[in-house]
Amino acid sequence: MTSAVNPSPRVRSVETPVGEARITWRPAARPHLVIALSHGAGGGIEARDLRALAAALPPLGVSVALVEQPWRVAGKKVAPAPKTLDAGWRAVWPALLEAGLPVVAGGRSAGARVACRTAVELGARGVLALSFPLHPPGRPEKSRKDELLGTGVPTLVVQGANDPFGKPAEFPGGSFELVAVPSADHGLAVPKRAPVTQEHALTIITDAVGGWAGRVREC
Repeated sequence: MTSAVNPSPRVRSVETPVGEARITWRPAARPHLVIALSHGAGGGIEARDLRALAAALPPLGVSVALVEQPWRVAGKKVAPAPKTLDAGWRAVWPALLEAGLPVVAGGRSAGARVACRTAVELGARGVLALSFPLHPPGRPEKSRKDELLGTGVPTLVVQGANDPFGKPAEFPGGSFELVAVPSADHGLAVPKRAPVTQEHALTIITDAVGGWAGRVREC
């Protein structure tokens, strides 16, 4: 059963030690969980997977907080160093807790790495890693698997089957769950001639995250 009609989105600015961040809330009418999602190093909260989750999860009782890192709010085109990204995320976290609900830390690409690195420290209920960049393209020896394996909380990875930053088969075994999106690239986009449509690919993502969120709630 879905919740009642969702309240309108609301936007809040948060001051951090590295500049102003911004949270766009997509609240559920009767929320039981918050999933906070940050963007990658090459885009913002308008990414197709973030938009799809922000629309699909609130009817399931999951409020979505789309977090824009300070560098993005400031209009810069290049993301800063990981420690700066982490500092911005840490400073936003108290605002995510104000609803008094458990919060899942999440993001896509670089945002997923931030969520993994800080999950235990911040007391996240879980981690949602969209398009986790396991390694730079063509450089599998530069693995970032330790970040993923070190989350310390229930973790879901959603990965495109053709992601040059790490295909599903390249991921190590571990305590995380992994959902592969057929034919999808790092942006979770699928070619026009793929055996699945873009709409179907997004449904795979939202169904997987919605089901996982229900399980995480009970942890």
